[in-house]
Amino acid sequence: LTQCYFLRVYPLFFWFWSFHPRMALALCPQVLCSLGGWLSLYISFCRLNKHRSYEWSCRMVTFTHGVLSIGLSAYIGFIDGPWPFTHPGSPNTPLQVHVLCLTLGYFIFDLGWCIYFQSEGALMLAHHTLSILGIIMALALGESGTEVNAVLFGSEITNPLLQMRWFLRETGHYHGFTGDVVDFLFVALFTGVRIGVGARLLFCEMVSPKPRWFVKVGGVAMYAVSWCFMFSIWRFAWRKSIKKYHAWRSRWSEERQRKRNGHLKTH
Repeated sequence: LTQCYFLRVYPLFFWFWSFHPRMALALCPQVLCSLGGWLSLYISFCRLNKHRSYEWSCRMVTFTHGVLSIGLSAYIGFIDGPWPFTHPGSPNTPLQVHVLCLTLGYFIFDLGWCIYFQSEGALMLAHHTLSILGIIMALALGESGTEVNAVLFGSEITNPLLQMRWFLRETGHYHGFTGDVVDFLFVALFTGVRIGVGARLLFCEMVSPKPRWFVKVGGVAMYAVSWCFMFSIWRFAWRKSIKKYHAWRSRWSEERQRKRNGHLKTH
């Protein structure tokens, strides 16, 4: 299965990479340094958390990347510019290139980890593959880094909450007020940013004449993956809400019965 997966993905890598071979060659050291940095961070976490699983260390790396990428992509989108809703398909800025190389190295590391440990399903592998191809495409073309950076911000803004939820479950602190707050913020941000704001960004991308047609196709594919995740998240939120409601009804009935019995005893 792993061999078939890579045989399908490798030709796409080389196809995107063939647009600007000199630029691709110049960016290879940055990507390799990024990959080496994330791998070194993972090894460090494994040594510091010997009593924990490998997944714990990998999620620590994921949490670190999520916080870092949110801050960098937010600075690019809201301060450094250009604005992705009005300038899709713009030439990449140097800061965009550095952030995309940093993130590309992380996604290569995480995809390799997921395939090696077989920890994720087809949907998550598809998300990672599309992310890698989208970043390579923007770097190879030298344009569209603006909207790819915006997609990075929208994709990663819920990542720290997702990792916090996993850590809470592992440490036995999930079933409580903190777990409820994390779940609520995760569902709200995912729905509002990745689905709501993502729809607006995709519309601006589609109506703009600047982005290439395959960049638009990639945007549609990423948004479709977000909707697949959204269905699973809403299903989880509905089940948890029903479970919480039944638990509340049960406690309310017991408390009412207890008060009624106490009232009868006083007479």
